[in-house]
Amino acid sequence: MSYFYTYLISSLPSLQFGTKPPFSFKEFIIYCQRFIPDADIQILKKLSISGDYSTIVQATLKKWQDFDSTLRNELVKNRAQRMHIDPGRYLRKDRFPEAFITNIAITALRSSSILEAEKILDLARWQALDDFCFGHYFDLDFLIIYCLKLLILERWERINISDKKQVLEEALKVH
Repeated sequence: MSYFYTYLISSLPSLQFGTKPPFSFKEFIIYCQRFIPDADIQILKKLSISGDYSTIVQATLKKWQDFDSTLRNELVKNRAQRMHIDPGRYLRKDRFPEAFITNIAITALRSSSILEAEKILDLARWQALDDFCFGHYFDLDFLIIYCLKLLILERWERINISDKKQVLEEALKVH
């Protein structure tokens, strides 16, 4: 069977941060099934914004996980400092040593609004995905990045249409 990455990717609408997703993640997966191998579909199906991709050997997912873990570590370090506790037990291994990530975390934590802080973090994630896309135009890496961006857009769509007070109360609940 021939695979049509070029056709599939050239037929996709562009995604812009802060806009409504053109379709759901599930609809996207169904659409992709006609054009790419099942092994690649299985990788796409496993995607989530904060997933663990240590079992998948794929360079773009490794970069994504390294970036996201480092960003989360910076948030942990800053929150722990404010609370005067040792962050050591909450940290994951930093694999993306970029100084700008510290600034992103500090900016988000200084925000007066939880929603605005989340927007700062997701915009940074979006920009990192844009950076990871360089050199990938008609391949699985492009589709992985597209899916992760689509998941970010879906998250914001749920936030935008939900009851803000209820979402805040659920986010503040201790599990």
